[in-house]
Amino acid sequence: MENRNSLLKIMDDAASVEVLVIGDVMLDRFVYGSARRISPEAPIPILSVTHQSQMLGGAGNVVRNIASLGGKARLISVVGEDAEGREIEHIFGSQGAMTPHLVKSVGRPTTVKTRFIADGQQLLRSDHEATHQLQPKTAGSLLKAFQEVVKSADIIVLSDYAKGVLSDTVLKQVIATAREKNIPVIADPKSADFSRYAGVTLLTPNRKEMIAASGLPCGTNYEVEQAARSILAKAGVSAILVTRSEAGMSLITKDAAHHIAAEAQEVFDVSGAGDSVVAALSLAIASGAGLADAARIANLAGGIAVSKSGTAAVTKAEIRQSLHSLEISDLDAKILGLDRALERVSNWRSRGLKVGFTNGCFDLVHPGHISLMRQARAECDRLIVGLNTDDSIRRLKGEGRPVTNENSRAIVLASLSDVDLVVPFAEDTPIRLIETIRPDVLVKGADYTRETVVGADIVEAYGGRVHLATLKDGFSTTGTIQRLLATKKEA
Repeated sequence: MENRNSLLKIMDDAASVEVLVIGDVMLDRFVYGSARRISPEAPIPILSVTHQSQMLGGAGNVVRNIASLGGKARLISVVGEDAEGREIEHIFGSQGAMTPHLVKSVGRPTTVKTRFIADGQQLLRSDHEATHQLQPKTAGSLLKAFQEVVKSADIIVLSDYAKGVLSDTVLKQVIATAREKNIPVIADPKSADFSRYAGVTLLTPNRKEMIAASGLPCGTNYEVEQAARSILAKAGVSAILVTRSEAGMSLITKDAAHHIAAEAQEVFDVSGAGDSVVAALSLAIASGAGLADAARIANLAGGIAVSKSGTAAVTKAEIRQSLHSLEISDLDAKILGLDRALERVSNWRSRGLKVGFTNGCFDLVHPGHISLMRQARAECDRLIVGLNTDDSIRRLKGEGRPVTNENSRAIVLASLSDVDLVVPFAEDTPIRLIETIRPDVLVKGADYTRETVVGADIVEAYGGRVHLATLKDGFSTTGTIQRLLATKKEA
């Protein structure tokens, strides 16, 4: 992954970000046990409870994820005058990076979702809630709290779970204030009327919500783009990120579309995965990331969240590990046999890209090789490196070579940003690769002449060209190995 370091820097910069979350906080309860019997009273399983847990849910889970990812968060929400509201206050009191601004309402209960889980399978969920919009007095108290803390916010998240906190009045005033202060706003919608969120920077519906809002199918990438653009045109939002479960994510703006494949994870529990996505998005955008990079980070967060049990919080360390794993996967994808390489080349050429080729043993990659790759890449749009296999090098260089095995050499070359593909070959020369790939540019070092470059006549015969790259003085693999052996003998 070429931009892994830039994505890591984005996550590191999140430590200085403050996110203001406004929306429906709730208490998520999980009751665990086993179900070995059927009730004699009705055809239902009996859950023998072993333990239970509770944690912040809804907008509270967005805040939890922001804190666990290394950012700072404030939450503005409403709770009831009840035991569950006091429990939410207690949970916040034990967390350092989360600051609550909770308005108490006598007329509505704290939202509680209770999930009953038997042997790892969810049997039932019970919801204790009120969904009517806030009374004017409560809405006024919430907006007063918002005006007091918005000045320190780097980004605002509207976490809508349709429990009444984000009324039309609250939405309009929060979005208007954010636009006035030039603060980006992310809205995670529940209403099918996306025009309620007019003026936000980014809307993050899931596939089901997108279908309901647009009235259009959202199965293929093309269908998602069409549905999103129909919303962009009439809802007054700048961009839409559609979360599509196993199909990944689609980021749609007026001028571009980015489709991000889902990261392969064993799905254990999808509870709160959308909150992890929104939390990662908010931190990345507030840290200066473009929408596409922010979506890639959010995609990783969502993949991690579904692999966890319960309403999960994703950590910065897990994002870093996931980026590292992706880097390894990307390196593997750059090392291909000839048949699969041809598929990649065909795709490049269908897009009008110019293909370059160079080759060698690359037993010990040194600055001279790096310079060669940089010069070769400057001559083309995509660079393929033909790599001699271990047996091939042994025939050419003798016993004792290579000193670095084929797999290691391929990984080192694939890690270079100038190299787009590494293709090992077992023959003494790369003639078969050159004849099959038919590169537009054949590159070798200037220690060769046009007459001594293997395959030069073939490339020039079909209209390609040969480029001799300037050599970096003082670097030679053979010379380096000889000096190492001499040093070893002296020792």
